[in-house]
Amino acid sequence: MQKSSAPDLNVFKNYSYRVVKDDDSAASAVIRFVKKESLVLDLGAGSGAITKHLVGHNKCDVVAVEVNPASVKKLEKFCKCVHSVDINSADLPKLLGDEPKFDHVLATDVLEHLYDPWLVLKSMKAMLNDTGSIILSLPHAGHSTVVMNFFDGDIEYREWGLMDKTHIRFFGLHNIQQLYASAGLAIVRVHYVLRKPEDTEFASRWKRLPENVRETLGNRPIANIWQVVTEAVPVERAEQPLQMADQLPDIGYAPKRRLFGLLGPKAV
Repeated sequence: MQKSSAPDLNVFKNYSYRVVKDDDSAASAVIRFVKKESLVLDLGAGSGAITKHLVGHNKCDVVAVEVNPASVKKLEKFCKCVHSVDINSADLPKLLGDEPKFDHVLATDVLEHLYDPWLVLKSMKAMLNDTGSIILSLPHAGHSTVVMNFFDGDIEYREWGLMDKTHIRFFGLHNIQQLYASAGLAIVRVHYVLRKPEDTEFASRWKRLPENVRETLGNRPIANIWQVVTEAVPVERAEQPLQMADQLPDIGYAPKRRLFGLLGPKAV
């Protein structure tokens, strides 16, 4: 029987990367969004790159959820508790047992890997306390290199990045807004990570495109949005809800700064 060439969606990802607390990356934005000394639920915490900062710098108590056994062992060294359960479960709060309600529930670069992120987000909302918020980090499917993949007729999956082979959901800005709305949540804060196509893993392929195509794809206001970090609360508690279409980043760029494949200035 011929071996399948389809991406293995069941593979354990064990991303390991360095987080610089005060830079302009998605990880740093997540850390800034989390209140100090708060109780945090970190879904899909991985090896704990962000979690360590929440515990060490923000002085938070963190309950982690992670299915990769190797990552669970790492997380157990500094987390209050680690639950080894599948986030895709339809009843995630029940699987976590008697955990209290949380000040923040995080899913950083997680929902794009799930079969039903809409259902999971509703479970996240159910685990918030009366003042709690949800913080998401999501790759942006409207980035010029993603659009290029379709324009060029070659969907080039990679081991990491926007076209990570284990991504099964893709979100544009409108889709992120609707994701929250479907769960009765409203965005109250947003941070964009910007990255030019020539500074990505698709740089050489981008440069091969005709100049007029690069200009067309690159002149869109959302062209260089690489990742989106958002904080949201239940609609009834949102005093000043944001529409991301009204919060687009400026066109300018800061000096290059690399971190976990991310690059760009603070946009909000």
